[in-house]
Amino acid sequence: MIKGVHTMFYSSEAQALREFIRDKLGFSYTDVGDGWLIFNLPEADMGVHPEEPGFSSPNGTHDISFYCDDIHKTVAELRAKGVEFTKDVADQGYGLVTYFKMPGDLEVQLY
Repeated sequence: MIKGVHTMFYSSEAQALREFIRDKLGFSYTDVGDGWLIFNLPEADMGVHPEEPGFSSPNGTHDISFYCDDIHKTVAELRAKGVEFTKDVADQGYGLVTYFKMPGDLEVQLY
């Protein structure tokens, strides 16, 4: 029986991204050798969205985003750690949303 999900980021700056997730986002981890960190995920959920041309990501793609209880507090805490946000917090109908940069030219959603 399935007991979890493994998510993955591919990055041209893998070590810097691991350090970012460890140091800035504060995820606990297991070092499986040579600094290769596997992060323990907190609470998680999974959605399945319909493809909506011009509105959603294309069919066959997937996405990773983070969520929190208090977006303004979380944004302030992450900014204090040097995290760069690319968009202001905005109400998207399903919640308050913003985006931040991660090493390797990644931009992820926080809601």
